[in-house]
Amino acid sequence: MIFSYLLGSVPSGLIIGKLSGLDVRKAGSGNIGATNVARLLGKTGGLLTLVGDTAKGFIPVLVVQQMGFSYSVTALVGVAAFLGHLYPIFLKFKGGKGVATSFGVLLGLAPLATMILLVVFAAVAFTTRIVSLSSMVTAVAAPLVLWLFYYSPTYVIVTAFMALMIVFRHYANIQRLLNGTEPRFGTR
Repeated sequence: MIFSYLLGSVPSGLIIGKLSGLDVRKAGSGNIGATNVARLLGKTGGLLTLVGDTAKGFIPVLVVQQMGFSYSVTALVGVAAFLGHLYPIFLKFKGGKGVATSFGVLLGLAPLATMILLVVFAAVAFTTRIVSLSSMVTAVAAPLVLWLFYYSPTYVIVTAFMALMIVFRHYANIQRLLNGTEPRFGTR
């Protein structure tokens, strides 16, 4: 769990930004996640951040599954990576919103459900062109989808926890959505 938390704490977006000569915390939304990096550095930077943040959740879950640990231990290792991204020790506990890292965790825990959630995300993103809304709707749908596919109750509870944290971390986005000022992707 300690390794998982530390891996989750590695700030992919900040590293990619620094390699490009930019501190992403001081530009755009100030977030270290893939959406802000993509807005600042383009699709390649955003995609690299997305892959890095997803891997932080996926790798520890995959490792403990291969080692034969229980559902509970596997779920806790996933939560540790997720919390590492939200509250990274390397950034004074000021991290991202956890969407990509939770995606990686879910990809390891529940691959079939994650593919369905990808469709949910794409459908909301395609119709609204708002990444934050797509992220929150998908996060809220995740525990229900896992429950419908009879995944372990432990996984459903962990997914519900991550969903609550993701919505909580999107507080400013929710305010902008209510005000009609939340940016849409594809527009400047």
